[in-house]
Amino acid sequence: MASITTVSDRAKMQNRPDEWKIEQGMSGAQLPVLDMTGSEIKAIPPAGPPKDFKDEEAIKAVGDPNELFQMERTGWKGYVEWEEYPEKKAAAHKILTFPGAPEYQMTEIPGKNPLLDGDRWKMWHHAIGGELTVVPDDSWKLVLEEKHPDMLHILGFPYNGEPPKRLVTSKPITPNPLHFVRNHGGIPIIEKENYSFRVDGLVSLPATFTLDDLMDETRFPRMKKHITMQCSGTRRIEQITRYPGQGDELPQAPWAEGAIGTAEYEGVSLKKVIKACGGLVNGGKHLEFFGADTYFKENECMNYRVSVPWAKVKANEVMLAWNMNGEPLPRIHGYPLRIVVFGYIGARSVKWLYRVQAITAPTRAPVQSKEYLYFAQQVGKYNFRLTDGIQIQEMPVSSAIMSPWTKQVVIHEGSIHCKGWAYSGGGRWPERVELSADGGFSWYTVPPENLSKKRKWTWRWIDVLVRCWDNALNTQVPDVRTAWNWGLHVTSSCHTINVYSVNKKHPATRARLEDMEKNKVPLAPITVPLSIPAQSWDDYEKFWKKHDPRDAEDD
Repeated sequence: MASITTVSDRAKMQNRPDEWKIEQGMSGAQLPVLDMTGSEIKAIPPAGPPKDFKDEEAIKAVGDPNELFQMERTGWKGYVEWEEYPEKKAAAHKILTFPGAPEYQMTEIPGKNPLLDGDRWKMWHHAIGGELTVVPDDSWKLVLEEKHPDMLHILGFPYNGEPPKRLVTSKPITPNPLHFVRNHGGIPIIEKENYSFRVDGLVSLPATFTLDDLMDETRFPRMKKHITMQCSGTRRIEQITRYPGQGDELPQAPWAEGAIGTAEYEGVSLKKVIKACGGLVNGGKHLEFFGADTYFKENECMNYRVSVPWAKVKANEVMLAWNMNGEPLPRIHGYPLRIVVFGYIGARSVKWLYRVQAITAPTRAPVQSKEYLYFAQQVGKYNFRLTDGIQIQEMPVSSAIMSPWTKQVVIHEGSIHCKGWAYSGGGRWPERVELSADGGFSWYTVPPENLSKKRKWTWRWIDVLVRCWDNALNTQVPDVRTAWNWGLHVTSSCHTINVYSVNKKHPATRARLEDMEKNKVPLAPITVPLSIPAQSWDDYEKFWKKHDPRDAEDD
């Protein structure tokens, strides 16, 4: 037997109660890095969480946070303007103490709701003080008031939540309390009577608009659209399970299949508002949107900012929306006014809009220039550059099975009934959905009558689902390994579930189920040993009288 090369300077792991989990990759964050570049293999222990550092003198020099970060505008609770006050950003930078990011990708995700608490973001809000002090508490109260009690709270603060699988496709239009939420900051509480937003930058006539201005149909024709909105992190847990990826100040939420929803939005086309401002001038080609929530990135405070190209606005595919499913926007979804960008990832549909600025190029704001980037698979922590990533706008074709659930026991008579969704961004639509029961070798088309109504900007429901084709003949790659990327975005591979098939059409299976029912033996879980004989000894002996033994006789 060959000897195994030992590591001379390996991390001390002897006699640890969790060593088996570490060896099996279940606690990967505790594994040492192996440096094999020299004559000897070196084990570099993983770093522990960074120590918090608090510069008391620098903080004291900032002054009273309650005065520095006080309410900006009457009726705008929880809003701090950062973009126009560099000195305010600098003061906040001195105050912030950033504890290390929590690790969840390489360990067991906690079995609680919320899965992740977001304690660091609460600490940062409290550290800044002033108008941000009560934002974490106010935000959670709104979660409890406005969202369905069965929502899965992926991140407590800033709030990220999705409905459970059984409710994702319960209705073709997602009820407001069940629509997923991906917030990047706390929820500002803005009153309609105090609300206005401004349009400036490279427009001919900068102007300010109230909600009543937008609702004046003599000035702006209204529009209603059914829009499917999807987070680029939808189904991220599949990538994390295969290979962990990029971490961040805001944890990459372990989304399942519910970070998608369809609603009817009502508002006006942003194109009409830009026209009322005299149109773009001096090379304006992009529209930048400012949200009133506070975002943190690399020890800096900022307002949420992203941009879309003018071509998207010009096509009447960007809405200023105030209604969602016939009701005023819930506060958690951006009341009183939000942007809705048709066919783009949800991150571009800014909530709590307070400014639209015409600019010459895509925004350099961190949310767009440093996040929501799609990297090649050879790119990772030790070699990536921001310019290696493609800024994610339209979502590719995707689909997911909502029922049954993976590892579930399914009793059937030859066919398994599945339910799920299919979607393609950019104004494309699911044209064909296919099923495979053999790992992707053979595919069977779902009958068109089993699909929901076809719409340009929305999902389609399916009764059987594994792979989707859109109207441009784009389809899904077969395995999540092919879709994996360092940013853990756009999980567009074929969605796979593993079910334990129990076919009652097989006589032996039917007899066993009847025997279990007669003896009151539970059907699940399958891992519990069977409490009745699997076969009588008489049957066992009869079998071997008719068949050769397992071992072949030697001639």
